[in-house]
Amino acid sequence: MQIITGTRQFKIEEPTVVTIGKFDGRHKGHQKLLCEMLSQKRRKNLATAVFTFDMAPMGVVKDQPVTVITTNRERRCKLEQMGIDYMVEYPFDKSVAHMSAEDFVRDVLVGQMSAKSVTVGTDCSFGYRGAGDAKLLCELGPKYGFEAVVIEKEQDGYRDISSTYVREQLDLGHIEKANGLLGEPYTILGTVVHGRHMGGRILGFPTVNILPPPEKHLPPFGVYVSQVKIDGRLYDGVTNIGRKPTVEGENPVGVETFLFDMEEDLYGRDIEVQLCHFERPERKFGSLDELRAQIERDKESAAAYLKNMR
Repeated sequence: MQIITGTRQFKIEEPTVVTIGKFDGRHKGHQKLLCEMLSQKRRKNLATAVFTFDMAPMGVVKDQPVTVITTNRERRCKLEQMGIDYMVEYPFDKSVAHMSAEDFVRDVLVGQMSAKSVTVGTDCSFGYRGAGDAKLLCELGPKYGFEAVVIEKEQDGYRDISSTYVREQLDLGHIEKANGLLGEPYTILGTVVHGRHMGGRILGFPTVNILPPPEKHLPPFGVYVSQVKIDGRLYDGVTNIGRKPTVEGENPVGVETFLFDMEEDLYGRDIEVQLCHFERPERKFGSLDELRAQIERDKESAAAYLKNMR
């Protein structure tokens, strides 16, 4: 996949089927739309191109931090795994926010991305104050030489599947429900860093640590049953997300995982932590001995859950 990022000066030379959106989480609704694009690629001999922004637009418009289910790095990996050909991470600022909807279609989608098909959901919006929508794309298609394809929303019962819905379930610790909406496990991608070596040297449970970026939308701090993908292989684990309140000192928010049947040195390696089930909230224990005993119970509970999951 060719990633175009950090610039507004680009040109895709081959005809494309384009979609636009944040693709935060790449949930089942996103997957439905992306699969339609891949189908058009085969039927119409078009390259697939995803247009998104390099940051959450509302963070710029409201001038405040916004968290995302899927970081830019994670989104790139997921779209590449699907076989998307181009991904444009367009730099977003207030001047872009004021671009009119028709200017965006004419200059960016058609002019720069060579769109012959623009495939969107029924709720798409673009341009200044979200004035552009699916209806406008259908109107502008004949004028600018592309076909507008509008895909109905994927639903869970009577509710549309959306990033907001996924975020709600994550905030409640309903990991299984969130994973069902995503169509895959909620994941945290990161590079293994050195921690304080408390797990192996003091507690007797060697762990791997990653530090999620501040924009990553995390579920409640606590202990989770997990699986960790390393070089394409899954390993069972128990993951703590939080600040390790039992350990003295100022601890950054981290994702610390004990891996079953894995003793390899992973420092500097990229891993993908996949959450399966919320076990318990993070809490401060009276001593390291109490923490050690609880970790042993967490391991046993996680092993039982993972066995039943298979």
